[in-house]
Amino acid sequence: MPTLQPLTVNDRAATPVAHTFTPRGLTAGVAKVSEMGPTPIGERSFTISLREAGTKYKGRLVLSNPVVVNETINGVLVPRVVRVAYASLDLTFDKTSTPQERKDTIGMIADALAPSKVLVNSTFVDLEGIYGA
Repeated sequence: MPTLQPLTVNDRAATPVAHTFTPRGLTAGVAKVSEMGPTPIGERSFTISLREAGTKYKGRLVLSNPVVVNETINGVLVPRVVRVAYASLDLTFDKTSTPQERKDTIGMIADALAPSKVLVNSTFVDLEGIYGA
């Protein structure tokens, strides 16, 4: 069982930047790690959870990626979230699944998100529609 610990992930900038998410808490089986910022309002965060449901294990990973601007109101600089991007991954594994089956499933979904996978990348990054051949 993993302990609540920092999570470091790279973005896709021209020169990739490593983002470190620090533990923020564990509530009702949901762990939260955040990339600390000057104020909590604009922090990126991941939540991760795993629960048993009948004959299945259900996992969920969610990234919240806010964009913050600073506004001056009555001479005071105030941060404000203008939009938030969310990404979620839901996983369901049967209790009889093997570690290799789970490893393969995670590996395939991770690889599908690679920049070279045009179907997925162009749909989500470039916001392009999908058409038939």
